[in-house]
Amino acid sequence: MTAEEFRQAAYEHIDWIAEYFESVRQLPVMTNQSPGELIRRLPAAAPENGESISDILADFKSGIFPALTLWNHPRFFAYFSVSSTPPSILADLLASALNVNAMLWKASPAATELEQVTLNWLRQWLLLDEQWFGIIYDTASVGVMQAIGAAREWIAPECRVKGMRAGLTVYVSEHTHSSSEKAAITLGFGQENVRKIPVDHNFRMRADLLRDAIEADLAAGKTPCCIVASIGSTSTAAIDPVDAIADIADHYRVWLHVDSAYGGSAAVVPEMRPIFKGAERAHSLILNPHKWLYVSIDCSVLFTRLPEIFRRASSLSAEYLKTGEDDQVINYMDYGVQLGRRFRALKLWYVFRFYGKEGIVGMLRESLRLAQLLKSLIEADPNFEVLAPVDLSLVCFRHRSGNAVNRRLLAELNATGQAFLSHTVLHGKYVLRLAIGNFQTTEGDIRGTWSTITALAKGIAATEPALSEA
Repeated sequence: MTAEEFRQAAYEHIDWIAEYFESVRQLPVMTNQSPGELIRRLPAAAPENGESISDILADFKSGIFPALTLWNHPRFFAYFSVSSTPPSILADLLASALNVNAMLWKASPAATELEQVTLNWLRQWLLLDEQWFGIIYDTASVGVMQAIGAAREWIAPECRVKGMRAGLTVYVSEHTHSSSEKAAITLGFGQENVRKIPVDHNFRMRADLLRDAIEADLAAGKTPCCIVASIGSTSTAAIDPVDAIADIADHYRVWLHVDSAYGGSAAVVPEMRPIFKGAERAHSLILNPHKWLYVSIDCSVLFTRLPEIFRRASSLSAEYLKTGEDDQVINYMDYGVQLGRRFRALKLWYVFRFYGKEGIVGMLRESLRLAQLLKSLIEADPNFEVLAPVDLSLVCFRHRSGNAVNRRLLAELNATGQAFLSHTVLHGKYVLRLAIGNFQTTEGDIRGTWSTITALAKGIAATEPALSEA
């Protein structure tokens, strides 16, 4: 491909992306394709001879794109809404062109130093002091595994050489993201040594029961190792009482990791800073710019007050990776299992510079406002109820008729293509989750989606009264 051919092909792709953003509301959020449909349409073997970029792009438009669920759509409200903005897309384009591996400072100094600079900016926005060290991982699932690994190094450093010590325990709530339990399984703690602490009526970890669990484990000869608290849990966006949990962690000398993958971004908003109360006392915490800071997936930031523990847990430098500057620079490969690391700091730099703190705070505030608007619409309708506090931009609600109606309501809503929601189960009740976070989501999207939900609910109640439950 010549430079001119590349330039022309790039223009075609950028034009398509721009048109996508312009016309996105006319597109269904969720594909209606059935399992295996795309596989059957595509050739079973790769082509023997090369094909033109124009033909490939045309096939993407006609075949691949219709089979996608559009995560970067203003009415994608499932899971936690993610939002890739234009400056982030442009930065990823440059990063792909340069193909930098940010493993060592020497491998590409700007990649390492830009990561330090952008994470210092973010640290300042979160009002964390200078002792906090930041590193970018791909996802919070990898980050929490690194954090629990650091906790093990802190509590039982002999494990690095001798292997896992029996009886090390990890504490999570009933609503902590499953990645924490997966990390404990992967690291060899075993599910029997993961304690799931009950939650209160607002789905927050109960600190008193956490203390009881730790006391019981100590009496049984086990060793408490790590507590994972949440600021924005997955099912309900609950905010655990981190300050009280930190008191317990300090008293028993247990590592405290705060999972704020979703909710932590809101702490950039000055009036939302109280949600972070106690987080500054944690040993490590995570937030995902790719969830709610307008950066393309993947980009997950871990901050820690004890970077040397992470380094001690993960550093293992082979001769071919040694350089003459190792004692003067940060080599990010020393702080995790990953050697190969994408140049993710570039998109943080682009997004932070393009919008500035004021612009990002404005977008976050709008998501928070829209969640409160939806909450008020639900509360004004006697047929619906809100099932969890709306502290951030996630709203959990249901039709009062019962689980069967709500299951059908979610299925029919998603089938319309007008919006995409997910669900959870709270106290045995099937609940719809609507998460707001896309940079293009407007009040019209929220009101329009709510109108669709209420219209569908009326139709279901009229045609299928037998679905209603007490």
